Amino acid sequence: MVEVKVFEGGAVKSKDVDVLAYGSRVLGRTLKDAIVMYEANARAGTVQARTRSMVHGGNKKLWRQKHTGRARMGTTKSPLWRGGGRIHPPEPRDHAYAMPKKARRVALRNALYTKFRDGEVAIADGWPGDRPNTKAAFGILDKLGMARSATVVTTGVDRNLCLSLRNVPLVDVRTLDDLNARQVLLRRYLVLTPAAFAELEQRFARKES
Repeated sequence: MVEVKVFEGGAVKSKDVDVLAYGSRVLGRTLKDAIVMYEANARAGTVQARTRSMVHGGNKKLWRQKHTGRARMGTTKSPLWRGGGRIHPPEPRDHAYAMPKKARRVALRNALYTKFRDGEVAIADGWPGDRPNTKAAFGILDKLGMARSATVVTTGVDRNLCLSLRNVPLVDVRTLDDLNARQVLLRRYLVLTPAAFAELEQRFARKES
């Protein structure tokens, strides 16, 4: 059992959570593989350089082959000249690949375990409901001591909450379905709404251990 901060009714309380529902040890290799995969999938892969067939220039031989005292040269588009094409340049490519679904789920579960184990998880209620309010939303994180770096997790898309926290540095708002191991470990703290915490407990039941 670990102690988790709970923000309710304007006050910070505590609650005991069974951390064994999320695991019993840190799976470093699995977490590393998952994070590398998510980072690779986020790469644009649009890097490109021109070959000699792509650069501008003429194909006329610059000077005759022999008896000039200079090196043999055919065109200004040669890779040996400044402004010429490159030899074997980088080309656009897709860096994306996928881990097995079960491995991704294990990585997420283990990332959650590390957060619970280190006391970096909180449950918070009372978020802005009628309209966006950055001051009120940030105040909740500040009272929890988690305003410097946090991921706020909801069950569904909360537009008011997203608008309230979108300009706060190092604070992200994600739905439970969009949560992955990289996002859990990207920010120091994990703040769950009560509904998100209840659904999380249902998804990662003790019987999966």
